[in-house]
Amino acid sequence: MNDLIEIDLIQFGWALGLMGIAIGLSAWQQLGLEWNLAVATFRTVIQLLAIGYILDFVFALNTPWAVIGIIGIMAVIAAIVARNRISQKVPRLLPIVGGSILIGTALTLSYVILLVLQPDPWFQPQYLVPLAGIILGNAMNAAAIGGERLVSTLNASRLEIETHLSLGATPRQATAAYRREAIKAGLIPTLNSMMVVGIVTLPGIITGQILSGINPLDAAIYQMLIMFILAIATLGTTMLLVQGIYRQFFNQAAQFIPH
Repeated sequence: MNDLIEIDLIQFGWALGLMGIAIGLSAWQQLGLEWNLAVATFRTVIQLLAIGYILDFVFALNTPWAVIGIIGIMAVIAAIVARNRISQKVPRLLPIVGGSILIGTALTLSYVILLVLQPDPWFQPQYLVPLAGIILGNAMNAAAIGGERLVSTLNASRLEIETHLSLGATPRQATAAYRREAIKAGLIPTLNSMMVVGIVTLPGIITGQILSGINPLDAAIYQMLIMFILAIATLGTTMLLVQGIYRQFFNQAAQFIPH
C-alpha cells in the first residue's frame, strides 16, 4: 500500500476553496447561508486544530489519567449538548443524560478494550480516544433523538396516560408504548447506517484507514467492529435515558406531571 499523502498549506488552501465555492453558490442562489457557511468553516478549522494539538499532547504523555481526562471532557460536552436538544424544562435532566451516556460508553468501551482489541497497555490513546469519541458522538445523537421523542410524546399524551393511571396502571405500564417508541427512534440512525454500510456509504473509519494505507479488508473488519459497538452503545444509552426521563414525569403519588 502507498504511504499517506500529507496535505501541505497550499493543498489545504485549495481544500478551503471548496467552502469558498459553497459560499459563492449560496450567494448566487440567494440562500442566505453565506454567514453560516463561513462561521461553520471557521469553527471547523479552529476546533479540529485545537483537538489535534490536545490529542498530540495526550498521546505524548501516554498516561491513563490524561486519556481518561480527555474522554471525561468529551463526555461532559456530549451530555450538555444532548440535554439542550431534549428539553430545558425536565428536572434533573443533565445528570440523567450524562449518566446514561457515561454508562453506555464505559461498558461498551470496556468490553471492546478488554475482550476484542486487548491493547497493551489498556489505555493506549491510539485506540481508547478515537473509539470513545465515536461512541460518545453517536450516543449523544441517540440520546437526543430518543429523549426528545419521549418528552414530546409524553407531553402530548397526558389524557391517555391519566386514563391508564385512573384504571389502575402504574406509571411504568402507562408509558410502556411511549418508551419503546422513543428507544426505537434513538436507534434509527445507527440501524440505517448498518443497513447501507459498504453499499451506499463508506464510513469515516474505513475511509480514513484506506487513505492511511491499511489493507481494505482489515479496514472493513474494523468498520464492522465500529458498527457493532455503535449498535450496543446507542441501544444501552437510549434505554437508560428513557428509564430516567419518564420517572421525572410522575410524583411520589404516581400522578402525571407534564414538563
